[in-house]
Amino acid sequence: MEDRKKLSIFNTLTRKKEVFTPFDPSYVGMYVCGPTVYGDPHLGHARPAITFDVLFRTLHYLGYKVRYVRNITDVGHLEYDADSGEDKIAKKARLDRVEPMEVVQYYLNRYRDAMQALNVLSPNIEPQASGHIIEQIALVNQILEAGFAYESEGSVYFDVIKYNQAFNYGILSNRNIDDLLHTSRELEGQGEKRSPVDFALWKKAQPEHIMRWPSPWSDGFPGWHCECTAMGKKYLGEHFDIHGGGMDLIFPHHECEIAQAVASQGSEMVRYWMHNNMITVNGQKMGKSLGNFITLEQFLTGNHPMLTQAFSPMAIRFFILQAHYRSTLDFSDEALCASGKGLERLWESHERLLKINASEHSSIDVKGLLNRCDEALCDDLNTPMVIAVLFEASKAINMVTDGNATLSAGDIGGLKNMFQLFMVDILGLQDKAAAGGNAEAYKKAVDLLLTIRLEAKNNKDWATSDRIRKELTGYGFTVKDTKEGFEWNL
Repeated sequence: MEDRKKLSIFNTLTRKKEVFTPFDPSYVGMYVCGPTVYGDPHLGHARPAITFDVLFRTLHYLGYKVRYVRNITDVGHLEYDADSGEDKIAKKARLDRVEPMEVVQYYLNRYRDAMQALNVLSPNIEPQASGHIIEQIALVNQILEAGFAYESEGSVYFDVIKYNQAFNYGILSNRNIDDLLHTSRELEGQGEKRSPVDFALWKKAQPEHIMRWPSPWSDGFPGWHCECTAMGKKYLGEHFDIHGGGMDLIFPHHECEIAQAVASQGSEMVRYWMHNNMITVNGQKMGKSLGNFITLEQFLTGNHPMLTQAFSPMAIRFFILQAHYRSTLDFSDEALCASGKGLERLWESHERLLKINASEHSSIDVKGLLNRCDEALCDDLNTPMVIAVLFEASKAINMVTDGNATLSAGDIGGLKNMFQLFMVDILGLQDKAAAGGNAEAYKKAVDLLLTIRLEAKNNKDWATSDRIRKELTGYGFTVKDTKEGFEWNL
């Protein structure tokens, strides 16, 4: 693959015209904002994790070495995403009467278990904010020394108006500083600020605040925005290639990150920003207050009034990948059911592919299908188009099985490679055997039972044959007799 084609993914990734050129041509530094661990992982956590997992896999496929850093927020994220209110994790710890780090560990374990179930690859580094207080204090000192921050009653705030006079605050979100000043409302604790648009770099802890560390200014904790700038610099350097997260982080979080980087080192850290859009539920934003908040565990068990059944992790992953990452994804039980059935159809076609006998010539353009998958992937991670081409391949396989088309041995191998590369390696979709522990043994057991049924039919032992089929149907299996033997699904 030509270098220009390898790099074409970045032409539309950030909607910039220039061809992406990493600082090191063979290396990509990628930083993604991970979760704040104070509650069970939900569908909103799954979308960015899966989006950047596909990007991670794609970069490897294109030949890059990738250092993927995904942070864990476990301190400094206050209730209102501002500079007031209680720390979300500390509040959970107080209500549950446990140590804050018990809350962190419990929900971090659950988040990692959910990511493993969704077949999301682990990042190279997964730093926690509470483990990098020294780096965040150093960052605050650098910004103070540069003159873009000030101390007030033991807290340190970023001087947004002064920064905007020298640079441009709002460069990522296209916000105007005058509009921000006009719409800013006074919140508790903002009396310490010179301007309501200023944001905290370090907060002095109140007596009741559990999570606190010593600093040159007070016993306190870092502001939420500091962690990503400090940890990104530590693990990827002062300049790195890609920073990602949900679209809701563009402002204020990522805007503040840009300002902190420029104020501390005189230049931006990040070359390309990438944001996935939100998930809605029947047209409404997902939220606990609206009663449409569904955890991943509830999806896997079906234990929620909005769900008619349990869904597999791969059905959830497939559902998310059927929409472009920059588009809004609307959840409904019907849409997720349809996704699960669609994924089943693809794997059924793959099973048929494994049984096809080669012909001398092909009547299907397999090379064209492969090229279209490749082009779609490099066109801003167009996973819906990749899936559409896979369905075209599935239709072609079914035509061959029905005797209406032919495939040569080479093209059969090409289609097998297509499923492995795009379905498994890049989209990260697993079949039943790969997705669940003892699934391979389970599959072999069902195959064995149906083979015994087939032998009974051949021996005209209709009682045994009918009993096996009837029992399997009662357990939820669909059994179909074919020319080659049988097919089944659960």
